[in-house]
Amino acid sequence: MYLFPAIDLRNNQVVRLHQGDYDKQTTYGSDPVEQAREFAEAGATWLHVVDLDGARTGHLVHLEIIRRICKETKLKVEVGGGVRSEASIDALFNAGVTRVVLGTAALQRWSWFEGLMGNPTYRGRLVLGLDAREGMLAVSGWEKTTNVSAIDIAKKVSDWPVAAIVYTDIATDGTMKGPNIEATREMAKATHVPIVASGGVGTLAHLKELRKLPIQGAIIGRSLYEGAFTISDALEAFEG
Repeated sequence: MYLFPAIDLRNNQVVRLHQGDYDKQTTYGSDPVEQAREFAEAGATWLHVVDLDGARTGHLVHLEIIRRICKETKLKVEVGGGVRSEASIDALFNAGVTRVVLGTAALQRWSWFEGLMGNPTYRGRLVLGLDAREGMLAVSGWEKTTNVSAIDIAKKVSDWPVAAIVYTDIATDGTMKGPNIEATREMAKATHVPIVASGGVGTLAHLKELRKLPIQGAIIGRSLYEGAFTISDALEAFEG
């Protein structure tokens, strides 16, 4: 199991959104690279980065910051937000990124996403981002909710060479009131693809609950920035 501290980027700053609402933003820092360095020095091995401007505009906005994070730390970095083409995927891999998260592009251009699975360069390096609102997938920076079930998509890719599924429960994201344990459990049961849980962690007890599930990892963000616990304590609680 791995803990993924998160850095959400908007206007070159470290921010968090409440339940994915761009009008409910809290800014936590102006130096994302330094923040990544602090996570690495505390013992984190992975970092989850979201280009929020990219998610909204449909193209990568913060590639240079991401490149610096990869170059100036030893973190394994996975990145999502604004990845809509093979050119963007390649640009991230060339920048040093370990895994690329595809959400909107994969769901709206399914045949394209399926075709990527046949590229040896991408096998085991692409992550499918499933962001759900009451079980239904949301796309375009969570601004559009579809009538497609997240569980159904997880089942469809069960035997695909996908590195992981990042499953985000939008209702809990940024609230610190606890993850949706039952929905995460059901997602893990529905597919053979490893699950990374995202959304709602506010206490070390929440991390210990997630640790009991058959998942690959968990993403934490606001709870760290609000000082609910330290990254060191979180690593101990989740990774042991």
